[in-house]
Formats: sequence, C-alpha cells, structure tokens
Amino acid sequence: MFYPFTFEPNYKDYIWGGRRLADFGKKLPEEGNVAESWELSSHPNGPSVIADGALKGRTFQSVIDEFGTDIIGTGLSERDQAKFPLLIKLIDAKDNLSIQVHPDDQYAHEHENGEYGKNEMWIVLAAPPNAKLIVGVKDGITREDFARAIEDDKVMDSLQAISVRPGDAINIPAGMVHAITGGLVIYEVQQNSDTTYRVYDYNRPGADGQPRELHVDKALDVINFEEDVHAHFPGLSLVRPFDAGPGTKARRLLVANRYFAVEYHKIPHHVTERTDGSRFYAYTVAAGDGTLTYMDEDGAPQKLQLSIGKTVFIPAALGEYTWDNADGTSTSRPLELICSYIPDWDILLNNIKTAGVQPQQLPVLVGVQPLADSLKELLDNQE
Repeated sequence: MFYPFTFEPNYKDYIWGGRRLADFGKKLPEEGNVAESWELSSHPNGPSVIADGALKGRTFQSVIDEFGTDIIGTGLSERDQAKFPLLIKLIDAKDNLSIQVHPDDQYAHEHENGEYGKNEMWIVLAAPPNAKLIVGVKDGITREDFARAIEDDKVMDSLQAISVRPGDAINIPAGMVHAITGGLVIYEVQQNSDTTYRVYDYNRPGADGQPRELHVDKALDVINFEEDVHAHFPGLSLVRPFDAGPGTKARRLLVANRYFAVEYHKIPHHVTERTDGSRFYAYTVAAGDGTLTYMDEDGAPQKLQLSIGKTVFIPAALGEYTWDNADGTSTSRPLELICSYIPDWDILLNNIKTAGVQPQQLPVLVGVQPLADSLKELLDNQE
C-alpha cells in the first residue's frame, strides 16, 4: 500500500504568472498563464491529488487521515501530526509579485482563524541577468518610517534588494518583507499556510480590473523592524560543484528551522536509503533524469521514472528505496534533488555537522540570530 507518491498538477493563474514552468517539466494548459504549481499540499486552497498507484485519485490529506503516522511519521510533533506541516511550490514570476509579508504562528492563529504562520525559503531555479529579490527593510527603518512611506507611495525606497543567480537559497522568516521580481523561477518550501499580507502592489489592477486588496494594518503589525534577520545563502546548490563517490550522495544543507529543513542532493551514480518510520521526505528533481526503485507489497521491485520538476513524497513507512541517475553510471549526468523534511534537534545537529556548516554560516542557515546562537552552543557542547 505504501509507495512513493506523485501528484496531479495543481496550478494557480495569478496575474503575475507566465509559461516558464513548462521548462521545468510541467505540462501546462494550452492557454493562459501559470503562476504557481503547488507540488505538495494538503491545504484546502490547493489540495494535492495522488497521480498513480493504488491510491490514485485520492487527496493527499485523505490518505494522511486514513493512515496517519505510516504516512507522515511517528517522530513529528503532535502539532505536525494534527496538520501536515509543509506546502511546496514552483513559482514562475513573469512580472513582479506584490511587496508582502507573512505572520508568525501566534499572530496567524489569533487573526486568521487558527491558520499557521508562514516561514518559507526559496531556491532560485532561473534568473535573468542582474536579477534581484526584495528581502527586508533597510537598516534603521522603523514602523513609523515604513507607514509614512506607504502613505507617500515611496515603499520601494525603504526596501532592501539583493542580487541573485540560479542556485541561490534565500531564507524568508515570518515577519520579513519580501518580493519575487519579474523573470525569476523559484522553488519554495513553506509552512502549510496561505496567509499573505500585501503591503504594495505597484498600483496595478487585478484580473477584475480593480486594485488588489492591501493589508497594511496587519502587515505593520507583523513586520520585523528590529531583529537582525539573515536571508541569503548565495550559490549553494546549482552553481558550485560538489562530489560524491559510488553508492553515496553529495548533500548540502540549505535552510533549517523548527518548521522544516531543506537540502540539495546530488546522486552521481546510485544510492540506497531507508525510512525508519519517524518522518516523511519530499523530493523534487532539480536536474537530470533517473529512476526511483522500491519494493511493492509482494516484494517485487518497482521503478518510478524521474525527470526535472517531478515531486515525489516518500511515506515514513516505505522502507528501502534506491535512487539512480539516468543509467546508474558515472558517465551520465547526476540526478539532482531538493529534499525537504521535518527535523528533530538530533537530526538537525547531525546534518549541520555532516554538511560542514561553519559557525559563521549558522545565522543564514536558520534565518535568525537567536536560533543560530542556540545551535552553536549545542554544537560546542557535543565536541
């Protein structure tokens, strides 16, 4: 019964979308723009439907409801067992997204009918020359300064922009003002939430010809104007080479926090892994072709063909599975995967050490200084 799940496309046609997700393995409708592909979701605004196997046609959430920890794992918190914790997207920004911010858990619970907050991270898959992202307000900008900038239609003067290129990882904690700019294709891992507060939308009309709703008061409530927030991990995944030998994979830890961890894996030949029942893993193919081999209920090997843009969910009870690149040899292109999971502290600390993360990198890895300090103390105590 338990096997790697793939999902039917779940597309969103927001006004800023384009057609570039076709370059990342997506079979788009013949007409219209596609802004987002929700790759893995149990959110009611875009639930995933299983695409193949014995559970084909079932919503992902209904399978979780029926099989519980066999799907998501025994090692997750009660909170994450009660509500699936992640939402994963591919985003095509033909035009600029609005300047926006997301609330944390406490604010969202109080003001959005018990919804989760929204911490998220991005990996840049494609970018035009001189591409930039909006990440945070400039140093010294206060709530009062920002409120005045909104009133005076000078929001952009208060925002910080960073240069990005394909392969960059960007950490976007709740409370950080941010925006994806036109021309970028982004892979996003986030909390299971659809709560966004728009601050500014370039005075453009929505699909109905009217200005889209802004949420200025709530945004001002949740924007973090004080804490030193770190966002940018340049060139971590796609543009710097890293190697692994036969039977192993190269891995790089990109972002880690209490809500999710995201790694980049390169499989040059083949590698066998095994779930231990404690947690699920979600993978998306970032580059290359290959196969995923697993055993069915009768112990017979089954193969799932993989290509760019394919998202695969590994249930916690699956057991052993094997990744191979296109022909399982060193002569073909490595299979490159983005892996997301819910870590506990022991797993997180072990993966930080395995990944060779330096203490000075910790603030960027986790997004905020206090958590970085806590991790450094725990790591020091393990020496």
